[in-house]
Amino acid sequence: MSVRRRVLFGSWVFGGLAIMGCPADPPVQQRTVVPVATASARVASPTVDAGAPEVAETPLTALPYTPSLDLAAMDKTADPCVSLYQYACGGWMKNNPIPPDQSSWSVYAKVTDDNRRYLWGILASLGSAKTERTANQQKIGDYFTACMAEPAIDALGAGPIKASLDAIDKLKTIKDLAGVIAQLQRDSGGDVEFLFGFGAQQDYENAQAMVANASAGGLGLPDRDYYTKTDAHSVEIRQKYGEHVARMMSLLGEPADVAKQHSATIMQLETDLARASLTLTEKRDPKKLAHKTTTVDLKKSASDFDWGAFLASSGLPALMSLNVTEPAFFKALQASLTKVPLADWKTYLRWHLVHAQSRFLSSNFERENFDFFQHTLRGTPAMKPRWKRCVGWVDSHLGEALGEEFVRRAFSSDTRARVLEMTTRVEKAMEANLQALTWMGPETKKAALAKLHAMVNKIGYPDRYRDYGLVTITPDDFAGDVQRAQAFEQKRTLAKVGRPVDRAEWFMTPPTV
Repeated sequence: MSVRRRVLFGSWVFGGLAIMGCPADPPVQQRTVVPVATASARVASPTVDAGAPEVAETPLTALPYTPSLDLAAMDKTADPCVSLYQYACGGWMKNNPIPPDQSSWSVYAKVTDDNRRYLWGILASLGSAKTERTANQQKIGDYFTACMAEPAIDALGAGPIKASLDAIDKLKTIKDLAGVIAQLQRDSGGDVEFLFGFGAQQDYENAQAMVANASAGGLGLPDRDYYTKTDAHSVEIRQKYGEHVARMMSLLGEPADVAKQHSATIMQLETDLARASLTLTEKRDPKKLAHKTTTVDLKKSASDFDWGAFLASSGLPALMSLNVTEPAFFKALQASLTKVPLADWKTYLRWHLVHAQSRFLSSNFERENFDFFQHTLRGTPAMKPRWKRCVGWVDSHLGEALGEEFVRRAFSSDTRARVLEMTTRVEKAMEANLQALTWMGPETKKAALAKLHAMVNKIGYPDRYRDYGLVTITPDDFAGDVQRAQAFEQKRTLAKVGRPVDRAEWFMTPPTV
């Protein structure tokens, strides 16, 4: 049975202000005090608040004030000697039931929700603006407008992915898979691993350089254990996953009996890929993921896959070497390419295409995706309202354009300067402590100080915002906006290959909590 969880945290810093939360919740129905191993530990309680009344939300024009110490969060009727947790956090829990569109809830999540409502206000105003807008204001405003046009999106059904479905249908040989897979990965921004993952990452052998990276992938369920565990719950999840795949294939127009057969085919293919993949525990060991190889050797290990066509379509035709995280996976992939008929690979690609794009298609696709991946797997009772999903997609696909507007309105340069001053003072205090240590030898102390001085402080927003000038966004083509933004991001990512690591790059957007 899936359960939703309430998660409460300790103190943190947002916008230069320390905000106090509550200690982590114990994983039992009755709340008891448990030790927290680290400041970032996320221990949860299976508290379910599905019956909480829904509150109509509206856009915000200013960020609400969050007190650093809120006495209303306490439950002064509780005896702190019996339950310090209830005494410190009881009021907050009572006043903040888990919303129906959330699988967990916390102080962080509440501030995130406030941020989203503020971003909603920004995007709604820019989308309806009649006055002149900057290039970035036009992009984020029109993207939001297109996203919110549900009737127009519903009228298209699966139409936005028809060209990709046709490309899959036209495959003639196994060798043809490579070019189509490169296109599918590009159009999904690299977020979905069609057969395997491909992108850019730091070189395990030289942390100053970026290299191409090929990794195991191609699964629909979260990781390999979902395919390999034999306990009753895992078996049930696989059964429900198969039913979900069949329903999605039916939405593409397949008869129910054909969709069921194709679901079984997809499950078998994914299970074979999963069994050839490392476990999550094994992936924690970087030595098991560092396998620098030449493209010549990669072509030998999976010779039925046209790597030349794949790399050319990915924009890296002259690539000479790359890191392969799991060589055994690509050997197993070669075996599958040899024995699995082309028709089955077409079925597999159709599934992963609709799986990757379902959130951006008509509501029947999006609802089916939610019902399995959020409701069944995570226990979330209700889908997020449309405005919240659209805000999230703008943040994901045009994040620094939205972030620049957010910073302009909500985060002053004075705030950034004050946080930087505070951070610098902390670093100086830490340096003084290191210098004063008597138990640390000179060489160790020198290395420790070098690590401290190598830290790069990223506060509030990047010094240089990403340029989205090449991304075309219109107010009446949501699926096209998504595809163009994702293709831009994949091209930007792969362009890092062979270059030094950009230490100024941000991997979260300014509004992120």
